[in-house]
Amino acid sequence: MTGDKGLETLLVWQKSLAFAVEVCKTILPKLPVQEKWSLSDQLRRSVQSIPANIAEGYGRFYFQESVRFCYIARGSLEETFSHLTLAHKLDYLDDEVYKRLNGQIVELRRMISGYIAFLKESKRGASEPGANHQVRENAPDYITNTNYPDS
Repeated sequence: MTGDKGLETLLVWQKSLAFAVEVCKTILPKLPVQEKWSLSDQLRRSVQSIPANIAEGYGRFYFQESVRFCYIARGSLEETFSHLTLAHKLDYLDDEVYKRLNGQIVELRRMISGYIAFLKESKRGASEPGANHQVRENAPDYITNTNYPDS
């Protein structure tokens, strides 16, 4: 998208994308080969999920959907923090790198929370036709005990 308005003008998305690129280019290659399908894969998925969910929320019509995707992005940020903390505690990341990445996480946490507050206050799309339409489904009974009937 080009012009003055669009996803690429959203600072929180720009910063989260740059963070994802940095982690993928500089951190993932440092992880040991035995972590390729575990920690490395989980870290890649969580860090890439941050800008992807901000983008998906941005593309949604109604502010409550945008907020929901920002909550998911914030959850992915916390998951990324957890993976990076584990990598640091396993001595895959030195103190300096970990401290720098943690500073970026603190900034992204603040920015995502601020963007959520902005979306809630602005209520983008709230007055559009169909914005208040809700779909409800009957929830099936959920078995909560472990005494299942014999089959």
